[in-house]
Amino acid sequence: MLVLYRFAVSEGETETFARDAEGALAALASCEGYLRGGLGRAIDDFGAEAATWMLWTEWNGVGSYRRALSNFQVKMATPLLSRALPEASGFEVLAECEPGGEPRRTGSDRTPDPDEARREASR
Repeated sequence: MLVLYRFAVSEGETETFARDAEGALAALASCEGYLRGGLGRAIDDFGAEAATWMLWTEWNGVGSYRRALSNFQVKMATPLLSRALPEASGFEVLAECEPGGEPRRTGSDRTPDPDEARREASR
C-alpha cells in the first residue's frame, strides 16, 4: 500500500514544514508494517505562491497503515497531516516494475462486495 500526502508550503514556512514533516515520517517509520517513505518537493512550481511538497510512505498492507494512525507519536504529527491537500491519499499498488524489467501486475485486495469485507473484519 502506498500513501501519498501532498501539501502547499509557502517559502517562509519551508524550514518549519520540513522539520515537522521529518518528525511525522520518523513517527510513521516506527510503526509495524512500515516499509519505507520519504519527503519531496515539486521541481516545477509554475509560478505558484506555494510549493507542492509530498510525504509518501509504503506499507505492507492497509491494516498496518490504519493501525499506525492510532500510534501516539503519529497522532502527535496530526496537525501536519491535517494540512494535506483534500484528495485521496491511500493507494493499492496494482503493478510493479524493476529496473530494466517488465511491469508485473500484483492484483487487488479489494473485494467487489464491501459487506463481505465488513463481515470478514468483524470476525
